Amino acid sequence: MVKTYIFGHKSPDTDSITSSLVMTNLEKVLGNEDAVACRLGSLNKETEYVLNYLDIEAPELIEKVEDEANVILVDHNSPAESVDNIENAKILKVVDHHKIAFETSYPLFVRAEPVGCTETILFKLYKENGVEVTKEIASLMLSAIVSDTLLLKSPTTTEDDIKAVKELAEIAEIDYETYGLDMLKAGTDLSSFSIEEILDLDAKQIDFKDVKSIVNQVNTASIPEVMEMKADLEAGMTKIIEEQGLDLFMLLITDIVNSNSQVIALGKDAALVEKAYNVKLEDNTVLLEGVVSRKKQVVPIMTESA
Repeated sequence: MVKTYIFGHKSPDTDSITSSLVMTNLEKVLGNEDAVACRLGSLNKETEYVLNYLDIEAPELIEKVEDEANVILVDHNSPAESVDNIENAKILKVVDHHKIAFETSYPLFVRAEPVGCTETILFKLYKENGVEVTKEIASLMLSAIVSDTLLLKSPTTTEDDIKAVKELAEIAEIDYETYGLDMLKAGTDLSSFSIEEILDLDAKQIDFKDVKSIVNQVNTASIPEVMEMKADLEAGMTKIIEEQGLDLFMLLITDIVNSNSQVIALGKDAALVEKAYNVKLEDNTVLLEGVVSRKKQVVPIMTESA
């Protein structure tokens, strides 16, 4: 039988990793015994915390799939964020909460909803298919929703996310607020990462019209602590700008406690940040109060201003 590879986006976060595991379990229960969970990059500290807490092995690391291989995409659908040879694979399904960014010449199953997390959609799919949500699966789902919504504080949070968290917390028998804060704080430990790794942890290429950009986001419990690395971060960002021919590299250092983001912006179009938020960059940086969501508070605002 032909394997079905199930994976999230490159530079995977907790939603991407857990969704691959949860979707694989759903596929197996529904009869696809050849489904295999995969990942397209290293685990971040937060995701390591989740998998260690639950004593679950990480999905298999891959760079490519065989030509014409069957794949299921979770937590992404953009070719730029997917496996390197995605154009040679057959996409069977997509389950995602981002904007649609791909085309195919054949029909496929697509479930995309404007919710805070892919796992919120997967929770619905389990219910719709009458598949049991075990304590382990509930814990994986819960972890991702708490992560993507920053403990339900992000503006991306919907009523569906809130409802899912409450139900999943009961199944998982977890105090989601205590567990979630511990999990988020675990993800802010950057001490073991190189500058290159930090700048790749959650980097996404997002072009604002004609402005070729990378927007990276790192979470922290202390913005000043991360800003101590500012000179090294800027040197690393400059190198990436030159290597990839970028117009803008925007680094969001997001305070998970106070719900603000310190932004470092470099590149010939760094002034776009000033225009979009009506602020002034000083030494390439500015504090954006209340900004925590790249998807909802950065991408649309920056695109509209470009």
